Amino acid sequence: MADTVRTTCAYCGVGCGVLATPQPDGSVAIAGDPDHPANFGRLCSKGSALGETLALDDRLLHPEIGGRRASWDEALSMIADRFRETIERHGPESVALYVSGQILTEDYYVANKLMKGFIGAANIDTNSRLCMASSVAGHKRAFGSDTVPGTYEDLELANLVVLVGSNLAWCHPVLYQRLAAARDKRPSMKVVLIDPRRTATAGLADLHLAIAPDGDAALFTGLLRHLAEVGATDRDYIDRHTRGFDEALAAAAGFDNARVAAETGLSPEDLETFYRFFATTDKVVTVYSQGVNQSVCGTDKVNAIINCHLATGRLGRPGMGPFSVTGQPNAMGGREVGGLANMLAAHMALEDAGHRALVQRFWNAPRMADKPGLKAVEMFRAVADGRIKAIWIMATNPVDSLPDADAVAQALRDCPFVVVSDVAAKTDTIRYADVKLPSTAWGEKDGTVTNSERRISRQRAFLPAPGEARADWWQLAEVARRMGFGEAFAYDTAAEIFREHAALSAFENGGKRDFDIGAYQDVPDADYQDLQPFQWPQGPQERRAQPAQRRFFANGGFFTGDGRARFVAPRSSRAAMTDEAFPLTLNTGRVRDHWHTMTRTGKSARLSAHMAEPFAEIHPRDAARLSIGDADLVRVESRHGAAVVRALVTPRQRPGSVFVPMHWTAEFAALARVCALVAPVTDPLSGQPASKNVPIRLERFEAGCYGFAICVRRPNTEGLDYWALARVDGGWRIELAVRNDTLEQEAFFRRLLALSGHDDDVEILAYCDARRGDHRMAAFENATLLGALYLSRTPVAVAREWVSGQFSESHADPHSRSRVVAGRGGTDRPDAGAMVCSCFGIGINQIATAVRSGCNTVEAVGRSLSAGTNCGSCRAEIKEIIDAHRLQAAE
Repeated sequence: MADTVRTTCAYCGVGCGVLATPQPDGSVAIAGDPDHPANFGRLCSKGSALGETLALDDRLLHPEIGGRRASWDEALSMIADRFRETIERHGPESVALYVSGQILTEDYYVANKLMKGFIGAANIDTNSRLCMASSVAGHKRAFGSDTVPGTYEDLELANLVVLVGSNLAWCHPVLYQRLAAARDKRPSMKVVLIDPRRTATAGLADLHLAIAPDGDAALFTGLLRHLAEVGATDRDYIDRHTRGFDEALAAAAGFDNARVAAETGLSPEDLETFYRFFATTDKVVTVYSQGVNQSVCGTDKVNAIINCHLATGRLGRPGMGPFSVTGQPNAMGGREVGGLANMLAAHMALEDAGHRALVQRFWNAPRMADKPGLKAVEMFRAVADGRIKAIWIMATNPVDSLPDADAVAQALRDCPFVVVSDVAAKTDTIRYADVKLPSTAWGEKDGTVTNSERRISRQRAFLPAPGEARADWWQLAEVARRMGFGEAFAYDTAAEIFREHAALSAFENGGKRDFDIGAYQDVPDADYQDLQPFQWPQGPQERRAQPAQRRFFANGGFFTGDGRARFVAPRSSRAAMTDEAFPLTLNTGRVRDHWHTMTRTGKSARLSAHMAEPFAEIHPRDAARLSIGDADLVRVESRHGAAVVRALVTPRQRPGSVFVPMHWTAEFAALARVCALVAPVTDPLSGQPASKNVPIRLERFEAGCYGFAICVRRPNTEGLDYWALARVDGGWRIELAVRNDTLEQEAFFRRLLALSGHDDDVEILAYCDARRGDHRMAAFENATLLGALYLSRTPVAVAREWVSGQFSESHADPHSRSRVVAGRGGTDRPDAGAMVCSCFGIGINQIATAVRSGCNTVEAVGRSLSAGTNCGSCRAEIKEIIDAHRLQAAE
């Protein structure tokens, strides 16, 4: 057996340590690293399943040009030639790089250096623009630098944790578990959740404020007014370390509770409770994420939050501070190297001539970018109108993740030259590539990432690179060499790049800049290989060791010209986005077990079981008004696009709002690319799109026939008006619908399973109830199940989890085959129901049975079934099942 390798998780910005152990059978055992200070051995459901996402069946393994296999030399030379020719004809701003928080810091560093220092333009941006740009802008306005002041430990030390626009339980589950464990030890700790939805995180909250979309700035502006009114401000801290307090307070004067209640949709009683909690609690941490950032006023929201912490002096000390949690594993590393179009390397400012000159000297760069480049939405608008004529996209899927996604697809279709570096052979973006470059994936990569608490950790390879896959930094450096910049890009290892990155952070710094890892500028290769997680800053005079928790700003020391923080008065009230034609508000986001556009999590049957198809959460009042029933299909439409998804009618949703997750692409569903509905409007400062406040309308999707099927091979979806695919063990499951009921059932079934008319060994069993419109059939080859199909005039009722598990069973006897056709296992083989606990494969029916047998706490269910005892991401759902049982028992 190979040695265990310490690496870092590939998912969110928590940055959990992972132990990866390759096994003799080719699989990889995954466990949490008990010594990593981000997670101390915990992993979420996605992290626990990383070993299930390493198959090579869908990998891009060789360079391609125009759809044909090419050599690396041919592909790289073509890219260099086309970029050079385009620059010569149209100038450096006619080319662009669009990169990702999925790449490593070393990759990011080389990309930024090439674009800003050698091509000489700043047209490099990243998908981190879509998740954290407003935090960056808010930090820089307040602190003079993009600095996260606190650490994860602060969540455990606080007496009040305020979660704003953050479904921590699903999006940062390990942080949620650290918070929940701290709460168990100190029940006096209070948690407030501010979110339009009653998410899984609400189970931990003492108070849930179901705020109106974009009401956050008003809420925290009103809080600033309240803090001053009740004498809860820290005048000493304000006077010694800040500027602009009086102006910000004057701007907040009109935000009394009545106005705040009107702008937020919250009751005066709830407002008073929240304001009292905050004013009377010394140790307060405010955690915020996409619900704050993804807004036309995201930067103002960030500064409204920071204002309250500056006014009370609650930052930089244990258990205190504003805390932005990042959504990607290396969004922070990208910010450190200047991966955004309006930033410079090592947290330096592109608009600062002194910083530009410093970086140019360090790089010995021939032509330094001297103005911000195009931010993500602007960049693809420039692709569409022809200003950008060559673009290189790396490790991201903008055709699915950017707003107005259909326009992005058209822009790439029309662009003269598109390069895509990716691990997947088929994505909605790579289909538009003139040149495809195979990149190394998690498990093959070697480099560093930075998590939300400024902690740098190693991602280490434990698998060989398959085919001809190469590191992203290598691809960039090879193109740079071919463009004539070879001396500056003569890297042979990731360690060389890291040393240069560290040296730049310390160059002419001397404490003037927040980001400094100069202690590592001479780190030997062997020490880089063994690099332990560390938190910056660590300057050149410090030993390369992990010190105590590093915090910023307890005693001022801000990175502004005068060392003082700035209060920023947010713009006034939120604007109404809805109107008569589009009366509802769409809120997009993540689900628990999927990630981004499912190129990784979509490969795991276990992760796909929790939410197997795209859905819309709709409040019962809105559903009743629109005659939409639970499990109906609904068409969601905005001015920019449309999607068809499954209705999930639930009081968790705020009336007037609809939640649809972002993950499903054209690879997994017929029409569910939700970002196609999002308008290309952005925060004027950060350039971050407003993905959480989209005016839409809903209507029931009228289908003549609904279906559910399982197939050994990926099903043929031709002719279906609705379909959604998910992996199961041994095959696929598909939800489907057609507008009319004119299917010839057996012919359709054969086409779905890709069976020819000459499969003499295939036996098809069928059942038909013509009166009800029910048709059920299953195909067998000897004792092997090839697939099953269930059709009905209404959404199909079958035991989906049981049926989806039948590929691993033998079906030699008629009774077994009849059960498959019936779609249920019988009383001796009960259906587990929809997946709740992915870690242990426990379904809702199993949990409900345990509750009925007397397991009336989450802990009791855990002891009985193990559900909720590993990553803990499902504990809130288990509690909902217990609570629902109690309500039924009381009726």
